[in-house]
Amino acid sequence: MTLAIVPLMPLERGQLHVIRLRAIRTAAILLAAAIAGEFFVPGLPMQGAIVAPVLPLVLWTAGFAPGRRWRRWGYAFTGGELHVEHGLWTRVHTIVPTLRVQHIDVAQDVLERLFGVATLVLHTAGTEANVVILPGIARATAEEIRDAIRERIGSAQHD
Repeated sequence: MTLAIVPLMPLERGQLHVIRLRAIRTAAILLAAAIAGEFFVPGLPMQGAIVAPVLPLVLWTAGFAPGRRWRRWGYAFTGGELHVEHGLWTRVHTIVPTLRVQHIDVAQDVLERLFGVATLVLHTAGTEANVVILPGIARATAEEIRDAIRERIGSAQHD
């Protein structure tokens, strides 16, 4: 048995903006906590003793990490399978046969609506990895995949 290589599509550009805004929010919370620590922790050896080590982390979180995270996602829908790949240090390539899907959600939070992307959530029959999440695709694409899977499941039940 040979494994066919399926070319993956990147996430929508809007998802990069969603990831960036979420990262900026996280960085702002870290920075605010560090600044608060400067005022409330007595006996610091010098001013900036808390903020200085946190600042590179804040810059990495808000500046560099979002683009890297966004580029590490890819997906493909072949009709019979959904392929989802992600991860920087550990690459995870999940293949979901459409006939294993039991429930499908298309979700959008406020930021995703703002940038025109959605998250497709597949619930499958199985044990550990029974939920597969594909963020950052166009809502229309998510609905097309959902409808194609639903149609395939429906036709399989009538056979």
